[in-house]
Parts: sequence; C-alpha cells; structure tokens
Amino acid sequence: MSEPLQLKDHTSEARLFLGRVWLVSFGVLAMLGILIARYYNLQVVHHENYAVQSDRNRIHVQPIAPTRGLIYDRNGILLADNRASYTLSLTKELVPDMQGTLDLLASIIDIAPGDLEKFHKSLEQRRRPFEAVPLRYQLTEDEIARLAVNEYRLEGVEVEAQLVRHYPFGDLFGHSIGYVGRINDRELAGFDEEEYQRYQGTFSIGKIGLEKEYEDILLGKVGYQNVETNARGRVLKELERHDPEPGQDLHLYLDIEIQQAAMDALGDQRGAAVAVDVRTGGVLAIASAPGFDPNLFVTGISYEDYRALNESLDTPLFDRALRGQYPAGSTLKPMLALGGLHTGTLDPGYTIFDPGFFRLPGDTRRYRDHISWGHGKKVGLREAITESCNTFYYDLANRMTIDNIHPFGAHFGLGQRTGIDLPGERPGIWPSRKWKREVRGEAWYPGDTLNVGVGQGFVSVTPLQLAVMTATMAARGERREPRMVQFVREGDHSRLQSNPPVDRITVADAHWDRVLEAMEQVVHGPKGTARRINKGLEYRMGGKTGTAQIVGMAQDEKYDIDKVAKRRRDQALFIGFAPVENPQIAVGVIVENGEHGSTAAAPVARAIMDAYFASERRREAKFTSQGG
Repeated sequence: MSEPLQLKDHTSEARLFLGRVWLVSFGVLAMLGILIARYYNLQVVHHENYAVQSDRNRIHVQPIAPTRGLIYDRNGILLADNRASYTLSLTKELVPDMQGTLDLLASIIDIAPGDLEKFHKSLEQRRRPFEAVPLRYQLTEDEIARLAVNEYRLEGVEVEAQLVRHYPFGDLFGHSIGYVGRINDRELAGFDEEEYQRYQGTFSIGKIGLEKEYEDILLGKVGYQNVETNARGRVLKELERHDPEPGQDLHLYLDIEIQQAAMDALGDQRGAAVAVDVRTGGVLAIASAPGFDPNLFVTGISYEDYRALNESLDTPLFDRALRGQYPAGSTLKPMLALGGLHTGTLDPGYTIFDPGFFRLPGDTRRYRDHISWGHGKKVGLREAITESCNTFYYDLANRMTIDNIHPFGAHFGLGQRTGIDLPGERPGIWPSRKWKREVRGEAWYPGDTLNVGVGQGFVSVTPLQLAVMTATMAARGERREPRMVQFVREGDHSRLQSNPPVDRITVADAHWDRVLEAMEQVVHGPKGTARRINKGLEYRMGGKTGTAQIVGMAQDEKYDIDKVAKRRRDQALFIGFAPVENPQIAVGVIVENGEHGSTAAAPVARAIMDAYFASERRREAKFTSQGG
C-alpha cells in the first residue's frame, strides 16, 4: 500500500512564516525607532526652538504708548491736554481679507475717502508685525455699538480707547503751542532704530510750535506687554507688563489773559504782537492773526479744511510773530539815537532845521519827512523821537555811517535769530557793507544808510525781534533770549530753565535817561505820536510808533490812501515798555496795512499792557491770600 500524498510542507511554511514575522517585526521596530528618534529630535533636541515658535504664534508683544506731557500757562491753566477717544484699528496679519473687511466696515459706519487713503499709507509704512493700524478716530457711541454687534464678522478689527491730544483754546495758541499730527513717510524715513522704537504704539508727533520743539520731553518712553491670543488674534490674557513713562509737563511764561487781550485787540486785522518780561526774557504773549484751530490737525485734517486754510488770502497758517519780516520804520529811532550818543556822533544839545526833507551834500535828491512842511527850526533828540522826525534821522545816519550803525544795532538782536525755544524763526535783515556785497553783489551807497536811519530800505525785522529790542532798551542794554518754557515738571520734581543775559552793552546812564524819557513823551507828551492811548492810563509807558512803506514812490509823489489797494498800504508798528520807572513788560506790535502805528498798533500794545497789570494784581492777591 503506497504512502499518502502530503499537500502541505508544514516545516517550510513555519520557517517562511517565522521569517515574515521577523521581517515585519523588524520593520515595525525600525519605524518605531524612526518615530522615537523623530520625537526625540522634536521634543528634546529642538524643544526650545519650537517652544519659542509656538509661543510666538500665541504670545505677542504689544507696545504701550506713553501719556504725552501736558502744557500749562504761568497761572496753571491747561493749554494742551489728552482726551480719551475711541479708535477703530486693523491688524494686517489677522485680517484674512483686507479689502472685504474694509468694505464691510464701510457698510457699518461712515469712513471718509481721506481716512482710507491715510490708512493704506500707514499700512505701507515700516511697522512691527501684529501692530494695529488706525482707520477711524473719535468713534461715536452709536458707531461703537454697531461695531460690537458685528464683532464676529470682523477678524483682526478692534476698537480701543486712546488718549488724543486736545487744545481747549483752539486758535488762541495755534502757532505757539502748535499741534501734533500723524507721523508721515518723510518723518518715518528719517528715524533711526532708536527713534523707531520710541514711537511704537503711537501715531503722532509734534509738528510745529512747542509740540515740536519739546518733542523729546513731551513724548515719554514707550512700555510694552506680553499677551496671549487665540487663533483669531483676540487677547486672552496679559502675561507680562512694563508700564510706559509719561512725558514731562511744560509750564510756560505765557499768560492766557494777556494772549487773549492781544488777539482781541488785533481783531480782524492781520498782524502780530509779542510781549516779553523785561526781567526774565519770558514770553508773556505771542499772537499771530489770523490764527487757526490746531485740533483740526491732530487726527488728520480733512482736505476741505486744509484747502480753506492754505488758500486763504489772509494766510492763517503763517506765523507772523516769528516768520513775518517787515520794515522796522520809526521803531528803530530810539535805539539809533542812543547809538549816536554812545559813539559821540550826536551831541545831547544838537539840533537841526527841518524843512521837510534832507539832501546829501552834492545831491539834488530829496529824502522826505512824513510831514511835508517839516518840524521846525530847532529839532533836537527829544523832539525827533517824540514827534518822529525823519529829517533828524537822515542827518544822524549820514554822520554816524553804516559802519557804526550796524554793530550797535546787533547788540539789540537785529539781523539775527533771537534764540527763542520755538522752531522756524527767521533772522530778518540788519544790513551792512559786507551783507550787501555778499547778497546783492553791490557797493554800499550813502542813500542806503539814510534808509536804514528811518528803518526802511534793506531793513526787515520780525515782531519778536522788535519785542526783544524794546526789552533790551528797557533793561538798559541787557539782552536775554526770549523763552517760552519757565520750568519742566516730571512727577513731583521741577526743573527751572535758566536764562542768563546773552549780550550787554554799556552806555552812559545820562544817555539812557535822555532816550527813555523821550520814549515816555511819545505816549504822555502833548505832541507825542502815541498820545491817543494815554487816556485813563494808570501807569507810565514808554513807546515809539512806526509806519513803514511797502510800495515804492517817486521822489515828488504824495501818498494817496484812496489810490492804494488795502493790502498795499503802509504797515503800522509800535514798540513800548512799562512802567517807565521800573520796566517789567516790553511789547512789539505790527498791523499789516494798518497805515499808522499811532492808531492801529499802539492801541494793541495798550490792551496787552492793561491785561498784564490786571493779571499781576490778581496773581499778587492770590499769593497774599495763600499766605505768601
């Protein structure tokens, strides 16, 4: 009987199965080893790196803007503060569809085309990742409510409360305090890395005035916070916080009552007035009319408002007090008389015969007096100042020569920036032989000297320079730089701003007495050109009127007001100080096309000085009541 046929080789199959098991097991172990190695690489070797990256996805550093320093007048009245305003901002990295989101926002609240344009410009500027960019400022309660209802549809959009600069007195201090505005491309391009870091969290920077001059002090130091966010960028909690350092406060010499009096007195006239404390150089008032409301610029001025300001014939954006350069006219006469006495050119008893004009030896041209028939046979220093005799000063300038006039006038700050702590000041022109040769490429002529003698020709001054010159006269030759800031306060500590004299000229007391007494007669004398303003005056004032031509006239041509357009009429000027016996305040005033200093400019100075002494009485009464 044959053996049964074997259909399976169990030994071979077992061997094959075992081999396959070992192969699969090796493969599984190999894969498990690779997985463990990968886990080890991720969790151990590169743990710190991936942990940081993970934190970066959920933890963000947010800058915290510092509170900008405040600005006060000398009586503690707030001139520039910060007010809460709700701002609509977008974070580019968290907005999935920027254009769609903007369209949605425009359907919810009003967004002006100008706001959109500024927003897109800000997006293009250099900025930190996850830094919010403002789209709309000063949201109303109704707008905030509508945005809150639609919050679920607005990824990367937030409404936050921010402090926005506010100027409670509007156009009263538009030029002097200035304003802050959005940082533009040019400013941002000029930042170094340190400056870039300083402006994180804020979108504003001082543009003009004290806001610009004291930007570093007012700005403060930025803080920051680490926050944890969800996938939509919403802040879940604050992990770490470093508070910002607020900016320091400025306390000024400016007095709001005196400033208001200056602007009210100028009224609808174009011009400027500056009042300076003779003893300290502190600027009590600095008015440029017309003014403008700086609040318009803080969050971005509309095109309509800017066009109206920029295209106005009255140029309200132009700071006449610092940048307006005008012929000085007869306001220079007291200083020139003092120069004549000091250099020995003018004897105290010297007189002239004034037929109404002056001629240079060998010249037929007539240099006219403002009175065609002249001031009489014996016109001396006192009459020349009190009645403003041009012929006397033609004669004096001719004998004194420009080589003596120029250096003497420089002691009073003419032809140079005063050094005021405000940006944009212009130097005016105080001409000399060298100046004309370098600027005009021409020689100096005797007729040029005569024009300087009456404040015309090449001479130009700013209202601020007139005030400084007058303060130097009142202080008998001691000149100080005009200062806006009296002291800086940081917390409970104050830092006074020192202001020592920058120039002194020694002139005999007898010469000072003669000139200052003549200036007193300008206001209080029976023939003084400013006698109209002495009615009811409770203090003694010294002053000098001035009228300066801005249109050339032929030698024998007479000035006919009816034939001259309003904006081409003479400029009106006045300088003054008070009280005469112990000068405290000096003023310089210019009224554009006001024609006569006695009627247009002198009343402005009177109003300013009245306000000053009224303010001083109130300050003294307050000090006394507080037991000072």
